[in-house]
Amino acid sequence: MTRIIPLAVNDIIRMKKAHPCGSSDFRVLRIGSDIRIVCQKCGRDITVPREKLEKNIKSVQSAATAAGENHREPKGEPNG
Repeated sequence: MTRIIPLAVNDIIRMKKAHPCGSSDFRVLRIGSDIRIVCQKCGRDITVPREKLEKNIKSVQSAATAAGENHREPKGEPNG
């Protein structure tokens, strides 16, 4: 059984093989059985079946990490 890699819109994925323009980084635009990605260097928009994409992913950087943000709510007393 294949494990599904959790992806979210705006995640940055690094592929094992580079795009013809030379970049290996892509941003996720749409998620489903097909995943739509856009090249970070040239802007080419590509729709790839999830199975094929997951086989070629080297690493995933979440959207929050890519933007340098931390979306976690602090635990403690709520502001009154």
